[in-house]
Amino acid sequence: AVLFFLSTVQLLLLLQTDLIHGEYRAEPADYVLEGKDECHYMNGTQRVRYLRKYFYNEEEFVYFDSDVGYYIAKTEFGRPDAEYWNKNKDLIEEQKASVQTFCIYNNKVSENAGVIGRRVKPTIRISLRHEDPHSEYHMLACNVNGFYPSEIEVKWYRNGVEESAQVQSTHMFQNGDWTFQFLVMLETEITKGDTFTCEVLHSSLETPARVDWHPQESDSARKKVVTGIVGFVLGA
Repeated sequence: AVLFFLSTVQLLLLLQTDLIHGEYRAEPADYVLEGKDECHYMNGTQRVRYLRKYFYNEEEFVYFDSDVGYYIAKTEFGRPDAEYWNKNKDLIEEQKASVQTFCIYNNKVSENAGVIGRRVKPTIRISLRHEDPHSEYHMLACNVNGFYPSEIEVKWYRNGVEESAQVQSTHMFQNGDWTFQFLVMLETEITKGDTFTCEVLHSSLETPARVDWHPQESDSARKKVVTGIVGFVLGA
């Protein structure tokens, strides 16, 4: 999806419509108007669907759909706009042509830039984020970083059995270099001999990537060992 700004003419038309209906307010902070272009590709560019959507205060009220060839009102607020724009034959033909002039054109630009078909494998790291000495439950985190595209699936296993009840995840983070980062946490009991596995499924991987973590490998466990040795030496 590609975000675009309304042209001055479109914005003025909307403001004039509000003024005619007695709803015009001088303060621009009273509302947020947004337009969005979307291109949906099926089987490469064999079939392309173009959508132009309009939002008022984050609510979509009218949109154009190239599959049907006209504007469709999503709410009563958008019905007058849909009826008005659908009478404009030149506008309708221009919107239909956006399948070629906007979607397919930008698809070729993205393909030439190496964006389409780009695959970057993630790096996976497990860490013990929180260990409460007064609780039997601890927080393990699986950090999946540097992957592209953003679609990804992350699973936690304890001793080969999938864990899902106590799993939490963050929002997807953009690294600013066309890669993403994702953090999936597991709140669980940790006992000696356990094996925790973070499994990642991503289009850049031929098979799911799996990373194991054992309690004795954690920083906390190593610190406890050192503390125990020091205590033993001091005691002796």
